[in-house]
Amino acid sequence: MKQDIDSILDTLLDQLASIEHERWAHWQKYMHSKALRQPDGSLIIPAYLVTKWERQIALPFAQLSEAEKDSDREQVQKYLPLLKSSLSKTF
Repeated sequence: MKQDIDSILDTLLDQLASIEHERWAHWQKYMHSKALRQPDGSLIIPAYLVTKWERQIALPFAQLSEAEKDSDREQVQKYLPLLKSSLSKTF
């Protein structure tokens, strides 16, 4: 059974990477929309966002607010259909 799971997960690598790329691109688009582009192309992130994100980085999931947890859960939901579909074919 472990080999079955390993084999399934190995075949999902590119599909999972595609979902991850979409997640990352969405985040980058959001960050760029909040930052101030400089003439040289660099971005300045507002201090309040840096403070917010540094706080979130320092906290484990269990200590996040419910809204922050929901945001993380929303991202994970993008992976679940692929995992459920693939695992249901085996079990």
